[in-house]
Amino acid sequence: MSGIIVVKNFINGEFVESRKFLDSFNPATGEVLARVPDSDALDVEQAVRAARNAFPEWSNKEPSVRSKLLHRLADLLESRLVEFATAESRDQGKPLWLAHKIEIPRAVLNIRHFANTILCDKEMLVDFYHSCL
Repeated sequence: MSGIIVVKNFINGEFVESRKFLDSFNPATGEVLARVPDSDALDVEQAVRAARNAFPEWSNKEPSVRSKLLHRLADLLESRLVEFATAESRDQGKPLWLAHKIEIPRAVLNIRHFANTILCDKEMLVDFYHSCL
């Protein structure tokens, strides 16, 4: 199984070994691309606990700090566009051009949208979203 990626859960800032895995197949060739965690209730409990513990610190950061961090994430994703597009194409069996020109750039835009939205006045956003309903 050389060349097969073994994915780990990312919980509380660390990659955590899983007790069980599922094979992820390239739908075009049937080859096993990766082994992904078959997470159970314990994994979910650990992730939820970590998220709850991290929330106060994250939510108390200045919006400008959170925005910069999300923009940095978008920058990193964008800087590895070809790598992520290739992985998405192989994993989903979609044409490479679709992942390269639409899907990964759209993910970058989504992250940037929320990075910018953090900087908006909360009351204005509530009014805006209610008017869209």
